[in-house]
Amino acid sequence: MNPKTSHSWLVGSGIASLATAVFLIRDAGMPAEHIHILEASGEDGGALDGARSPLQAGFVTRGGRMLEEEAYQCLWNLLEHIPSLEDPHVTVRQEILAFNERIKTESHARLVGAGPRILSAADYGFNDRDRLEMIRLLATPEWALGTRRIDEIFSEHFFRTPFWQMWRTTFAFQNWHSAIELKRYFLRFVQEFPRIHTLSGVRRTKYNQYDSMVRPLQRWLLTQGVDWRHGARVTDVDFDDPGAGRERRATGLRVHTGSGDTRIDLGERDSVFITLGSITADATYAGNDSVPELIRDQRDGAWSLWRSIARKAPDFGRPLAFCGNVDENKWESFTLTLRDGALLRHIIEFSNNEPGTGALMTFVDSGWLMSIVVPYQPHFADMPEDLHTVWGYGLFIDAPGDFVKKPMSQCTGHEILTELVHQLGAGDLLEQVLASTDVTTVMMPYASAVFSPRSPQDRPLVVPERSANFAFLGQFTEMPEDVVFTVEYSVHGAMQAVYQLFGVDKPIPPIYHGLLDPRVGLKALEAAFR
Repeated sequence: MNPKTSHSWLVGSGIASLATAVFLIRDAGMPAEHIHILEASGEDGGALDGARSPLQAGFVTRGGRMLEEEAYQCLWNLLEHIPSLEDPHVTVRQEILAFNERIKTESHARLVGAGPRILSAADYGFNDRDRLEMIRLLATPEWALGTRRIDEIFSEHFFRTPFWQMWRTTFAFQNWHSAIELKRYFLRFVQEFPRIHTLSGVRRTKYNQYDSMVRPLQRWLLTQGVDWRHGARVTDVDFDDPGAGRERRATGLRVHTGSGDTRIDLGERDSVFITLGSITADATYAGNDSVPELIRDQRDGAWSLWRSIARKAPDFGRPLAFCGNVDENKWESFTLTLRDGALLRHIIEFSNNEPGTGALMTFVDSGWLMSIVVPYQPHFADMPEDLHTVWGYGLFIDAPGDFVKKPMSQCTGHEILTELVHQLGAGDLLEQVLASTDVTTVMMPYASAVFSPRSPQDRPLVVPERSANFAFLGQFTEMPEDVVFTVEYSVHGAMQAVYQLFGVDKPIPPIYHGLLDPRVGLKALEAAFR
């Protein structure tokens, strides 16, 4: 395809589509006005959000994401060409580097036990059987692992180790998730083995990732002249498959707007990039005195497009492998907006970490397996100086709390806050904290659906075989060796899609293999034998 005469249609405006648009302009040479982004909602950025609470005073982010220096090469490639919002002479990449040079992560309270007391996390707690099981996992090819779960690979002792408490909460793994995905994480982040107890390898953005990454990308793309259409939900894609050995083409998009249903015909030179699935689909919010609903019937339609497409060809994936079991993939997050500094001061004194330096703090004896992060303040670009935020989440949301004897999923925001205050040993501050804190909770039915046990056919290739003009984007595509649930995965897929469809003669940053560096391998080995 000739990018000068082509038009490209991008379904969704998450980070994968935004990156695709940048690569089309920057690397393929497509005129920006030939790029059309179709977004069902009024918001961009997909899962990379950060905004005012939709229910009450305060702020909210649905998720917290770590960035990492060695493994995120496609993301850094993207951001090194996008100007910062605050200083157009500085790129977003330079802004992130400068921020992390100034605010360094070094957790002093990665694991917290009952009491509360800070637990020693430097000893990972492995016995010889744990090490042998880990080696066996790393040595087993993915085709042999198949749909096996993590708890089919490791014995009970492994799941009680400090290492697993840190690894699982850093990346949001459940014991029943895919063994393949855990293996990929071990290999992709082997450089984190010796520093998982301090999370010193974490890189953060100056503000939340919506303000720090999505908004600069939005501005750059709009300035270039990209055509952006909100309120346009793509409900289906038409394909022409002339038969074995011949190219397949996407021929049209079925679109629903406020004006009704329409079809966008794709010309011979046009292309389409389709984001599949969503980890934030059917997310619901609640406040201080309300409980978020758990939606099981896929009301917002985020999965329906993939389900429609998957029926058209056997290599377009199997969405039910990921969206078919809400109870194995749901979790709940919460954002505290503090109008009083008492709780924040208590956390700082207890953890010996200033905001932005401590990363994730996990309460290992918590019935909810609750974790919190105190980000650098302000965490939102428009946040008043007298406010502060704390983010947290629970992995075991159907278990009763230790102080609030209810499942997290059935608790109001202030009940979750009550549990947290007691976990921190700050019960004497409870009345003051409740009176001065707004809590926004978020229930996400598919938060960790990317880790569902799967077979190789369940995720389609970014550019399926014989595709002439279409590609798939996002967390539910298949790229060998790379790891889902990362911003890097979405950007890597976008780069692969653009370069392959348009024949861009530029190298894609290679996947980082830490084990090829003897120094990295030695440090990982030393950590495993502490």
